[in-house]
Amino acid sequence: MPGGYRCGMRARPEPDDFDEFWKGLAARASRVEPNPTRSPAEPASDGDATRTELAHFTSLDGIRLGGWLVLPEGKIRSAVIIAHGYGGRAALDPRWAPADAAVFYPVARGLPSLSLVPGIPSVGRQHALHGIDAADTYVHGGCAADVWCAVSALEEILGTRLGQRHGGLRLGYFGPSFGGGIGAMALPWDDRIDAASLYVPSFGANAARLAVACVGSGDAVSRWVDAHPEAWAVLDYFDAATAARRLAVPTIVAPAREDPAVPPVGQFAIADAVPPEHRRIMPMTAGHREYPEEAAEMAAYAAATRELFAGA
Repeated sequence: MPGGYRCGMRARPEPDDFDEFWKGLAARASRVEPNPTRSPAEPASDGDATRTELAHFTSLDGIRLGGWLVLPEGKIRSAVIIAHGYGGRAALDPRWAPADAAVFYPVARGLPSLSLVPGIPSVGRQHALHGIDAADTYVHGGCAADVWCAVSALEEILGTRLGQRHGGLRLGYFGPSFGGGIGAMALPWDDRIDAASLYVPSFGANAARLAVACVGSGDAVSRWVDAHPEAWAVLDYFDAATAARRLAVPTIVAPAREDPAVPPVGQFAIADAVPPEHRRIMPMTAGHREYPEEAAEMAAYAAATRELFAGA
């Protein structure tokens, strides 16, 4: 449980060159020309089809990825990147964005349905092990780069700068589960992102979370490091709690007290790691399952996220 981590469960030391590694990866991604394309699309949910388009863009390593773009009817006053869980994306979820925001739903490399890539497994348990032999090839680094390249693609699509620090539109990032952990790793290195909301985020406190039984991708990674302990030298660069200490924008974290797929110890480690002056923690009763309080908790959390992204 979360308290075990807070009460002294030992964390692995972060690599001495943690910042250099991530700054180098971000620099590589910044040189990518996203070359976005747009085409009409049926919505992936019950949204308004006239406002939904498909958008494809290039990410690190020349990989073409896809996503859905939803534009408001009137003036665009902000922008939001909405990520997804380890199952990829099958439906759009407008709860997380202000009504006057341009919303981009990019799908990370290798995941269904718009970003399937030959050679990258599309199933979470296998995807989480792809390239784990080296930090430079581990898939989660590529997924973080996908976030940065999605922002660049959205800038080109909208024809304007993003990020208030650059004089552009306010930009928010919402990430659930997989997308929450990837977001915690990616956001400290892109100052175009003005605010973040991370729901039951994955990949925090690797040493603690992989010691807890779960039904998610962490089980596959835990079994791998048991057989290949040298993999710790790679995973230490991809600890979302370590990265979250570098977050410097207003961030809501919604960790679950109980979760069969993502051990709460890792979720709360990410929440605790965000600097106090930037964080708001909204604990959830449970994650990755239904429960009686879910509708009320999610409504309050979604409202807080929209307010944050709108700059309220």
